[in-house]
Amino acid sequence: MAKTRKGVSYRRHDRPYTRKSKFKKKNYIRAMPNCKVVRFEMGDLQKKFPFFMDLVTTKSFQLRHNAIEAARLTCIRLLEKKLGKNGFRFTIRVYPHQVLRENPLASGAGADRMSTGMKCAFGKPIGIAARVFEGQTMFSVGVEKVNLGVAKEALGRIKHKVPCQCRVVERK
Repeated sequence: MAKTRKGVSYRRHDRPYTRKSKFKKKNYIRAMPNCKVVRFEMGDLQKKFPFFMDLVTTKSFQLRHNAIEAARLTCIRLLEKKLGKNGFRFTIRVYPHQVLRENPLASGAGADRMSTGMKCAFGKPIGIAARVFEGQTMFSVGVEKVNLGVAKEALGRIKHKVPCQCRVVERK
């Protein structure tokens, strides 16, 4: 099993367009990798919470699906521990659509016979990412007024999983 590349490899926003269509002739890529994000909304989905805390980006970048899932797990773990299963509403506001590709180059003995180099360098799909723009909300947590500090701490933990600078914003 190949090791996952660093997130820095795919952080740039200027990626080529990849198309996944239900019509086979219009596909640019053969297969779309599965999304690792299990759920996009968690907590009490029926209750209307009066206060929301949002995690807003300060730069444009790409966020890989495994980083979104890691951020979701760390945030949910703290929220469920402090507020219980129904004391909050957590929402992921970005969806990974962009297909990430890699052109693996062979190295070692006999690599010149097997590898095509950069001649046909479209690459194979290895993952997916969400395009995030400057000022866009990535994650939201809805809570009661007394639990705003817990929501801010949970979103602060997400900052360590995301490859850019963000700020926590409160809205009503």
